[in-house]
Amino acid sequence: MPRCPWARNDLSIAYHDEEWGVPVHDDRLLFEFLILEGAQAGLSWDTILAKRPRYREVFHGFEISRVARMTDTALERILADEQAGIVRNRLKVYAARTNAKAALAAMSEFGSLDACLWRFVGGAPKVNRFRSVAEVPTETDEARAMSKDLKTRGFTFVGPTICYAFMQAVGMVNDHLLSCPRRDEVRLA
Repeated sequence: MPRCPWARNDLSIAYHDEEWGVPVHDDRLLFEFLILEGAQAGLSWDTILAKRPRYREVFHGFEISRVARMTDTALERILADEQAGIVRNRLKVYAARTNAKAALAAMSEFGSLDACLWRFVGGAPKVNRFRSVAEVPTETDEARAMSKDLKTRGFTFVGPTICYAFMQAVGMVNDHLLSCPRRDEVRLA
């Protein structure tokens, strides 16, 4: 299959073929991707994919209310555990709790995290028509607007590049290349 060229190993191929670009409307999964995209900042997505199962363990399956209640002691325990299996960056680890609290506030205001986040694309995926990876932007006006809004709501690790990667991951934008069979498959999902 002539999939998007960034999918090069078993883990990224499975992620590309099963998840990337599929529209997500589940608040827990949206929160998971928001945290993982923030953790990825400065690292490869393959690194985060490999650590994803452990992230799910230490952050309670990304159950937003449980992550919001995590204590400093619990977060410090994660940071101190050499076998933690996550990116042990203090700011990124603490961002999970900060973002969970901000997500709960957004959910209270909008009814769901889904409604808060999908409004930046009008509630429906934006389908792009890129022929090569070189054409795919690292940020867009929508991602910049999302970043600005989320920061005012108290979210961290939500810069425009992170927001655009998040939008790609959760299907808010379909950036599968024109040559990739998944492009049309995710449109029908």
